[in-house]
Amino acid sequence: MPETTTRGPLRVSVTVDGVAHTDEVEPRLLLVHYLRDRLGKVGTVVGCDTSNCGACTVHVDGHSAKSCTMLAVQADGHDVTTIEGMADGSGWHPLQTAFHENHALQCGYCTPGMIMAAADLLKHNPDPSDDEIRDGLEGNLCRCTGYHNIVKAVRAAAESADAAGAPSATTEAGAAS
Repeated sequence: MPETTTRGPLRVSVTVDGVAHTDEVEPRLLLVHYLRDRLGKVGTVVGCDTSNCGACTVHVDGHSAKSCTMLAVQADGHDVTTIEGMADGSGWHPLQTAFHENHALQCGYCTPGMIMAAADLLKHNPDPSDDEIRDGLEGNLCRCTGYHNIVKAVRAAAESADAAGAPSATTEAGAAS
């Protein structure tokens, strides 16, 4: 009879939102659960566990990835950005501001994934048409808004001078007042 081996925890080193982390993880641990349960990055949400909804979208080395279908060990040696890492702490990212100002959310569950997918789109296409925005967000589902204001928000962010980079001047405190 062939010998079977059981694989124990594996060491991963990953940078998340600019902070280096080294942990031991089970080989089957999904990246979304590592981010949420180990690192407290609860803005990355689990919507479907099948990659259909896109709520768990993060950036891995600057590209969109659905963290519910990626293992934490696959992120070893990579740079991951979550919705919490989009702003620098002094203000919102232009997409966050645009979603707020254009009423592009209702329940907010899909919003982190939508923003992450939109940021990837704008990085590669800084001036997309409405059809290109819809195509760029195709893997992200929203059950509340009907998408009109989401497209409007992405377009508004694209029109802002720094959509792909630095946070806007709107702070969370300022936007709430």
